[in-house]
Amino acid sequence: MSNPTNTPQSLAGTKRGPAEYFTGTAWVTMLVGANPTDCTVGDVTFEPGARNNWHAHPAGQLLVVTAGRGYYQEQGQPARLLRPGDAVSIAPGVVHWHGATADSLFTHLAVNPGVGQGVADWRQPVTDEEYRAAHQ
Repeated sequence: MSNPTNTPQSLAGTKRGPAEYFTGTAWVTMLVGANPTDCTVGDVTFEPGARNNWHAHPAGQLLVVTAGRGYYQEQGQPARLLRPGDAVSIAPGVVHWHGATADSLFTHLAVNPGVGQGVADWRQPVTDEEYRAAHQ
């Protein structure tokens, strides 16, 4: 796959999201790694149609949307369309996924408190049917 110079891969420290946790292509830049606050911050960009697997965070997570359009969905709830300026506060242990719409990049800051408890409990991929249902 070609990679124009303006994609996140060209930024120092940016890594492709692992295929075992993402469907499609996502790029992760850790802005704040391990530190005395026990909180990390990542800048995550999903290419159109990309999303992460269902997962939960032992200490919860905050998402702050900075660009594009994407979805956030908690298990058993309808998906929410997210736009720049939107924020989501995810309680500890809530199973969810997030990712881009089919026609837009989606970028958010992922704030992960209490990483000493673990960062994420990864689960199964979001199926194509579940993803299409988010568009309705």
